[in-house]
Parts: sequence; C-alpha cells; structure tokens
Amino acid sequence: MFNYDLIVVGAGHAGCEAALSAAKLGLKTLLTTLNLEHIALMPCNPAVGGPAKSALVREIDALGGVMGIVTDATYIQMKILNSSKGPAVRALRAQSDKKEYMSFMRNLIEKNCYISLKQTMISGLLVENNTVKGVVDEFGLEYHAPAVILTTGTSLEGKCYVGLQSVSAGRMGERAATGLSDSLLKHGLTLKRLKTGTPARVDSRTIDYSKMTIQPGDEELHFFSFEPDRPVRKQYPCYLTRTTEKTHEIIRSNLDKSPLYAGLIHGIGPRYCPSIEDKVVRFAHNPSHHIFIEPEGKDTYEIYVQGFSTSLPAEVQIQMLHSLPGLENVHIIKPAYAVEYDAVPALQLNHSLMTKKIKGLFCAGQINGTSGYEEAAAQGLVAGINAYNYLNNNDMLELSRSNSYIGTLIDDLVTKDIQEPYRMLTSRSEYRLLLRQDNADERLTPIGHKIGLISDERYQRFLDKQKRIEDEIERLKTTKISPTPEVNEKLAKYNENIERGMKLSELLKRPSIDYKALKEIDQSTKELDLPCDIFEEAEIKIKYDGYIKRQNQQVETMDRLEKIKIPADINYDELQHISTETKEKLAKVRPATLGQAARIGGVKPADISVLMVMLGR
Repeated sequence: MFNYDLIVVGAGHAGCEAALSAAKLGLKTLLTTLNLEHIALMPCNPAVGGPAKSALVREIDALGGVMGIVTDATYIQMKILNSSKGPAVRALRAQSDKKEYMSFMRNLIEKNCYISLKQTMISGLLVENNTVKGVVDEFGLEYHAPAVILTTGTSLEGKCYVGLQSVSAGRMGERAATGLSDSLLKHGLTLKRLKTGTPARVDSRTIDYSKMTIQPGDEELHFFSFEPDRPVRKQYPCYLTRTTEKTHEIIRSNLDKSPLYAGLIHGIGPRYCPSIEDKVVRFAHNPSHHIFIEPEGKDTYEIYVQGFSTSLPAEVQIQMLHSLPGLENVHIIKPAYAVEYDAVPALQLNHSLMTKKIKGLFCAGQINGTSGYEEAAAQGLVAGINAYNYLNNNDMLELSRSNSYIGTLIDDLVTKDIQEPYRMLTSRSEYRLLLRQDNADERLTPIGHKIGLISDERYQRFLDKQKRIEDEIERLKTTKISPTPEVNEKLAKYNENIERGMKLSELLKRPSIDYKALKEIDQSTKELDLPCDIFEEAEIKIKYDGYIKRQNQQVETMDRLEKIKIPADINYDELQHISTETKEKLAKVRPATLGQAARIGGVKPADISVLMVMLGR
C-alpha cells in the first residue's frame, strides 16, 4: 500500500503549483503524470502573461507560487503591453523557452524531498462515505491519501482532430486519460465536453521574415517575480504577418472538412481564443487578421504561428499557411489540431476548490473549464494551499474579488454557469484599478507570509519596499516647486506651465506629466534615483488617487453583502416572493453569502432584497 498526505493527478501548470505549495507546507505529496517528459509542458503558445494574466502571475508570486520565478529564469522576450494606456490594463508578457521552462520546473519538483513523481494513468477514485481516500491507477495499484487534487488538463477522455480524422489523445502525441471520467460520474459529479485547439508549428529556416513586421522585446526590462536578482537574458524578436483574402477563400471553401462545422465536435470552444475558421466566419466583414510568428526557444527552429489555430485537414493547412506573407514556402513541423475533452462544471466546487459532494477532493485548472496556463497555475496554488488547510482543520483560503484576480477567477467559476472555456480578462473585474499587476505584492504578500509560503526574509524586503513607497508619496506631497523661468522652460516641453508654487504631487496629477518628466523638472527627484517599481507605484497612487478611493468605496458597499452568510442547508423551494427560475439558480449554485447570490446570472436585485429580509428573520 502507498500512503501519502496528498495526491496530485496531472503535472501541468496547475499540478506543479499544487504539488510545490503543498510540499513546501510539509505535505508528503505524490505527483502523477501520463508522461514525465511533459512536466509543465506548454502545449500551446510558450508564453506567459498578457492582459489580466500578468496580474495572475504576479499574484501567484506574491502568495509564494513559482510561475513568475520560472518565467523570469527562462524568458526569451519580455514586453509591456498597453504601455501607453492606464495602469489597470498594462500587462507584462514573456515569450518563454519552452524546453528550459519545463526543465527548470521539473528541477524545482525533483529537488523537493516531499514530492514523489510517478508516471502512470489514474483511472479511478477511492471514496468512502462521500470522502476521498485515494486513487487507483491503470495497473490496479492503489495510492491512499486523505486529499486528492485533480489537474488533468485536456486529458480526460481527450480526442484530437485534424480534419475529419481523430485519435484518442489529450494532446497530440500523448494518450488520453480513460476511466477517471466514469469514476467521477459514479461518485455523483457531472461532466461536460469542452474544446480547444493549437496552431501548427513551422520551420524558421523556411520563413521569409523580410515580408513581416518585427516585434522586438523591451529595452527596459520588467519581471514577473518580486524576488530580486532576476537574470538579464538575450531577447529574440517575434514577427507580425496577416491573413489575406486568399487565406479566407481557402478556409471558406473547406469548412465542410472542419470537424467542428461537420458536427463531429460537440464541445464548446473558447470564445476569446477562436480558431482561424471561426474568425473568418464570425467576422466576415474583417478582410484580414493578425498572425504572430513566435519562437518556441532559443536553441530550436520550431516556430509557433499565433492566431492560426485550426482543425482543418493537414493538406488544407498547408494551403492556408502558404497564403500568408512570408510563409509562401514554409515547412510544417507539426500540424494544428483541435482537442475535445471532459471537464467538471465548477458550480460543483466551493471557493476553496474542493468539491461539494466529495470531501477532500479538489479540482484545479482546465478540468474546471478554464483556458490558459496562468488561470491553471493560480487554481493549482489555491488548491494546494487548501488541501493543507483541509488536512489541518485550518480556515480555507478564499480570496475575494476585491483583493485579487485569482479571487475573481474562482468566484466566477463557482458562481456563474459558464458554458465555454473561461479566460481571465481585465473586464471581468469590477475593481481592476485596485487589482493592478504592479501592486500584487501589496495585496497578497501578507497572506502568503501568514500561510507560510513567503519567508520572513522576503516579507521584510516587502515591508521595506512599502515603506519606501510611502516615504516617496509623502515627499511628493510636501515638496514644492517654484514657477521659475527654468522650470517653465522644461514644462513647455510637455505643453505645461505653472504660475504659482506647486507641490510635486499636484504637478504629477497632470495627464502629460509622469515620473520621468518630474525627474527632468525637479533636481531633488532626479537625485533620489529610485528603482522603477518604487516610483511607478508612487506615481499611480498619486495620479489615480480619486479613482482608487471611489473603487474602495464600492468594495466597502459589496463587503456588507459578503458578510451576510446564507445557511448551507437552506431550502430555496420554501421561499416566497421569488420566481421558480431564481430558486432553481440559487439551489444549483448554493451561494455561501448574499454577495455571491447577487452575482448569479439571472438573480435580480429584488430577489436579493427578499433573501435579505428572510435572513434577517
């Protein structure tokens, strides 16, 4: 018999974060995978971050997770997106070296003496009295543990499609996980079919880059992890090309060969990452679509064709790719494909990510209906922490919508009846000005330290940083600048001038003045020579002070509803003055608080008022 504290099924981005966080907290952990060579594999784009996703990665880091550290160690390009826009939508994105990322993550896992790796297929759960007891693998071996986290990605009963041909696989080149879906159904959970896909990989040596627009990385480097001493590495460019009318003609004339349009795929695909044939059909008015040419690593000529996901036949893919400027003679290394797989609708989970029906069983990542490495890693980290909390009778970590994108992600999953693969977007948060990528450490490092994943040394560095930010804000609020001819001459460069003495904080609030401009105008600011993360946050807090206060007031209003608990055993059928439809929605989700009930789609403000009166009684 094999006994562990925790079993993590699947070693993708969710599984790695789950295992590492639980092991760091002292749990003897078994991490199983279908293929040991695919630990932390990036089966789609080898990139991390982007809008909203960069905030997720920094939140993972602030809580003590590892995705940010691994990305910083293996990047081949770093770039700030939306740099000219407001701080709520600015986002760091890294192109990673795919093989280095996997190697670095595996090394972290193998160095941890609390983690045991196992290559096997888990085919069933061991459950007694609605409590998980362990798992059984394809060979009939039993592994016992009082907590299990399922992070199976796209493996559950996966089927890959290239045209009308299909093969049983969770990812092309890796077998599907069979048996576990039946076990989940047997123990009372429901499943649904979802679909995703990935573009072709092509040979860099057969690309004519002269016909494309170069997309270099940033000269001024930013990083995901708040840890110091990040490596400065050589950066490699990406390139931009576009689809043509010929591309669209090829796609339209071959739609009958698409498994999706032929009705072979029944799973729902991601709305915000559609296949190229979906783009051509749904956005027929658009004559062209951006296609990014991105390297998979510094020591390989394998190239990822971003934005060109498809499930059309291989011979059609060749025609499509050859119609793109710069790819007229390109050689395809791997064809694009679609994958359909089983997922667990997340309404069956609590905010802790533990299932409502089976105690000790957690689900994290794509099995919960999400799309993206960052979303998966965030859930894996929370599940790993909460497996530890469950086993030690601690309060569960349940992050809120107001303190993190991770809290928003999980709340959306367990509250809203989401039908398609979920992708984190800045627009999903009503508090996005508070949940910026720059202040993730301020929001979550104290929580990570309390949990035990942030060391005392790192926590002290965090406190020192916050003190420097506060001191700089105070300096800007108390230091005045005079309207001398020299000052106004420098201000004229920014179409500004001052007629009276003014505090630096007042000047900084002007739209055309940023901190770099302030360093040109004010000698004392220039002499300070603060690190960019200090002055960046000080500038944002001053410039957006009014908006931040307004969002904090919104948080306080919603917190009042979050504090009103709804009894777990409430019988919604007995409620009066609420429609049958609303009762069904409430019974399906079983919200823990009045705030959560208010976020359920279709539940009206009047329904919340009735609930509030009932709970008051």
